[in-house]
Amino acid sequence: MTAVLYLMICFVTGCMICTFAFPKLREITTKSFRGNPIELNQYFVLLPAWFISGTILVTWLVYLLALIFRNKPQPLIFANGITMSICLVISALYLIQKFWSKKVLKMADRENPDRKMSLTTSEWIFLAFVVFLSIQLMWQTFFVAHGKLYVGNSVFSDFSPHIGMIRSFSHGNNFPTTYSHFAGSDIRYHFMFQFLVGNLEFLGMRLDYAFNIPSAIGMISTFSLLYVLGCKLGGKRAIGFLSCLFFAFRSSPSLFTYLSELPKGTGIFEALIANSSFFSYTTHEDWGLWNLNVYCNQRHFAFTLPIMLLMLLLFIPLAYEGLYRASEGMIVVSNKVSEKQSVKSLFGKGIEFVKLLFLQWEGWKVKDFKLAIMSGLMIGALAFWNGAVTIGILLVLFVLAIVSDRRLELLITAVIATTLSVIQSKVFISGSAIETNFLFGFIAENPTFFGSLDYIKRLTGILFPILLLSFLSLKGTRRWVLFAFSAPFIFAFTVSLTADVTVNHKYIMMSLMLLGIFAAIFLVKLFENRSIFLKFISGILVIILTCTGFYEYLVVLKKNSGSNYVVLNMEDEVTEWVMDHTTAKDIILSPYYALNQVVLGGGMLYLGWPYFGWSAGYDTEGRQAMVTRMYEADTTEELISLVEQENIRYIIVDYDARTSDLYIVNEENIRNTYQAVFSAGEGEWNTTIYDTTQKLVQ
Repeated sequence: MTAVLYLMICFVTGCMICTFAFPKLREITTKSFRGNPIELNQYFVLLPAWFISGTILVTWLVYLLALIFRNKPQPLIFANGITMSICLVISALYLIQKFWSKKVLKMADRENPDRKMSLTTSEWIFLAFVVFLSIQLMWQTFFVAHGKLYVGNSVFSDFSPHIGMIRSFSHGNNFPTTYSHFAGSDIRYHFMFQFLVGNLEFLGMRLDYAFNIPSAIGMISTFSLLYVLGCKLGGKRAIGFLSCLFFAFRSSPSLFTYLSELPKGTGIFEALIANSSFFSYTTHEDWGLWNLNVYCNQRHFAFTLPIMLLMLLLFIPLAYEGLYRASEGMIVVSNKVSEKQSVKSLFGKGIEFVKLLFLQWEGWKVKDFKLAIMSGLMIGALAFWNGAVTIGILLVLFVLAIVSDRRLELLITAVIATTLSVIQSKVFISGSAIETNFLFGFIAENPTFFGSLDYIKRLTGILFPILLLSFLSLKGTRRWVLFAFSAPFIFAFTVSLTADVTVNHKYIMMSLMLLGIFAAIFLVKLFENRSIFLKFISGILVIILTCTGFYEYLVVLKKNSGSNYVVLNMEDEVTEWVMDHTTAKDIILSPYYALNQVVLGGGMLYLGWPYFGWSAGYDTEGRQAMVTRMYEADTTEELISLVEQENIRYIIVDYDARTSDLYIVNEENIRNTYQAVFSAGEGEWNTTIYDTTQKLVQ
């Protein structure tokens, strides 16, 4: 299958990229950041890095070539043909050189004679859990069976624009790209993951496989790299395992709050089994805003998190180098002065430390231009895969850079990433891409300082007290790394970049994923204490930290099982007509669709469900007014004038239009003005599509 070949090419291309850009990547799993041996299997890093980086690069090449060939009937044929041919030839040459060259094989044997490649039993169990969890979540929320598409109850809303965008690429020639729920404008939504899925479907992969396979691999990659990062920061495999456990099952007091509110005499287990809703003790918590459901409906989020983790694995050592150099310098300075002089004020010592950190060339010089440039390109390439992850990476790296050596490398990385992001925004977005505003408190009910603290307590439970204890028990660089990991969290509570500040939850989830490592470090240290009581306490704390998240995982499964699906017919006549007769340039006037057969067909809606457009920064109020005016137009002349003004190609009149509370559709006027080119169903359930290029009146 061509789509499978495409993914294999992405994988090998990523191998070439990482081998060139990050030649020391294979050595990352040998030692912790403090230099202690950990001897993890190198493929915990290599396989995710190869697949994600290769897929991002190859998919961008296909997209850019499709943009060049946009005037061709099938631009993706040319784009894929050229990209896959070039990558296939280069990949073949690379594999021949890599695996059949005796010289290379001998060199590899000499360089790593004793390198352990086997997995421990606990790692096999970990991998089995991660693979099972990732595949289960993706396929239980989205799958095709017996010609029907099943979209889970907890994800169907977000999947409306996702599926619309996917189908606009696989069937609609959406180049230059516009938003499927606000057609005819620019594209403000990070769409490249949807383009990847659409391209895989175009290459012959069934829609659910095209959507689920990259999603599952992205989720598995996130777990794998988080495991390595936890091991390198904590020096023990147990810390890596716990870090992944905390990532999967969030810390929250919501389960305990729910149990405390049960009426007397209510069976606890019966109540938990009967419940099928997410908790709602904080704003929008009932959306599944903080649990595993996020990675089911925001597939592009989990797919890009591995790049964040990879960048941290590459750049955190610079922070260790910087603080170690400054600390060694303080010892030298202290030895040069008398005992009396060395007992200086804390302020004086601080000034001396800052001088050593910032005023020595070692703290600034560039040793690896390739690392800086390639990292910048990789981070910048994420801007339209998931812009929040790009910003999150830069926030953490900025804080790390303060204490790092080779700061100019980090500066080069940031400049390249920012420049690439700005260029993409200028190309895809008309006007300003973001609107930066100071907005304290995120979505806390009472957005004051203490109100926000209360919100954080109700959101995360005992996590932050444990992090405080962890901070106090740590020394040196790891304290600063903990602070750096908090940067996206602080950003989410102080800055808004979009009309809907709720989307800042991604920054919080990034921080919580990373900070979970330090909770794991503290709990493992507590468990290793000789006291049986402290071992018991550490176990209890792990249960308290994960029980709400685990229960919500069960709720996710329950909400996406049985009859809890939006079911669409893959061979529906409306869907097939839209796919066969419309392109991404054909704007459709329709009711405010979320997810239905028209969206499945890749129809480019003048205005879909308004929330999607509004949250992306579009003027939905203006279009809502125009939708009402066009549907309610009293005369042929008025309707034609409005349709031509808004570049409408097709008008849909169906049950949703006829029963809308927002307007009274003048179906007779539409029928007398334009030719009906499609009709199905009877009575008020009839769906009719009118072609505005075929006027019945002059």
